[in-house]
Amino acid sequence: MSLKRILLVEDDPKDIELTVNALEENHLVNNITIAHDGVEALDYLYRRKAFEHRPPGNPVVILLDLKMPRMDGMQVLTQIKADNDLRTIPVVVLTSSRESQDLEVCYRLGVNAYVVKPVKFADFVEAVKEVGIFWALINEPPPISMETA
Repeated sequence: MSLKRILLVEDDPKDIELTVNALEENHLVNNITIAHDGVEALDYLYRRKAFEHRPPGNPVVILLDLKMPRMDGMQVLTQIKADNDLRTIPVVVLTSSRESQDLEVCYRLGVNAYVVKPVKFADFVEAVKEVGIFWALINEPPPISMETA
């Protein structure tokens, strides 16, 4: 079975390391692309700048932090869900925000799941593992015909 690409959009180096390690430890992905803010994430998705030569196709899931510099997660989510070529990509918000307003806005914008990052390391690893298992292995992604290459 071929594992798909995951786009991790996160600005905190510790959270990047924890998330990548949790996914790799559980053999859930063989290609994780990291974008350090929303601008980089959109450059990746639209194959611009540093990502213009990346392989075609969309990631199987986007793990998206909310609080980031330059362009925050809600702005990225808004752009993705407004674009016919990107809207079918599952987006999982992985954030430390427990604010009900953030939760409500994300769901109104079309997020597929909202996961609050647990404080304890072991709980964080388990949460990422479960997210990875569902989105990278269990969930059936949209057909390639719905993507633009």
